[in-house]
Amino acid sequence: MSPLSKQRLAQIRGERKEQIKRAALATFARHGFTGTKTSMIAAEAGISEGLIYRYYKSKDELFTEIVAELLEEADKELGLLGQSPLPPFDLIRSLTQNMLDENHKDAFRLILLARKADQIPEGVRRLMARYSEDALIDRLVPVFVRGQETGQFAEGDPRQLLTWYFTVVNSLILRDLGTETHGLPTPDLLMRMLAGPAIRAPGRDRP
Repeated sequence: MSPLSKQRLAQIRGERKEQIKRAALATFARHGFTGTKTSMIAAEAGISEGLIYRYYKSKDELFTEIVAELLEEADKELGLLGQSPLPPFDLIRSLTQNMLDENHKDAFRLILLARKADQIPEGVRRLMARYSEDALIDRLVPVFVRGQETGQFAEGDPRQLLTWYFTVVNSLILRDLGTETHGLPTPDLLMRMLAGPAIRAPGRDRP
């Protein structure tokens, strides 16, 4: 087999794995880990169920790989927040918008469902302990404190305020799909919960 053929084969294999993972992400986000069958993932991907097992030994392995990638990427993005030149209020607003965006909502929903699930693979349980909700809030506290110092965020315990805020955002993400009669609130509307005097001042182009 020529080097070119090997390269093409590897490309096809990579593309097929991504196709499976995209379908699995959407299916797990809708039905949770225990409610998802590999046949459902295959139907979502438009492939045979047997093809999934050419790339993954089990549903557990597929789910664990997806969760690991999502948590590692989220942790990386949160780490970059502290280096951003944007004002703290804009950083939290951007994070909120990202969480509610249609292109990312499935990823956040899947992680939230996994955190609440009783039955998940042991590898996922270890990942959840490593990337706990408290640990994620830890990454945001310094950003929030900077915002409080400049009046962008309301006064109060930063960890408590962030926990309350993301409890609301997470609850919106976890609402039953198909029941969003009134849609989702805008990030600006949600950010009113955190706004400090510098944001609420007259003349500011903010909620």
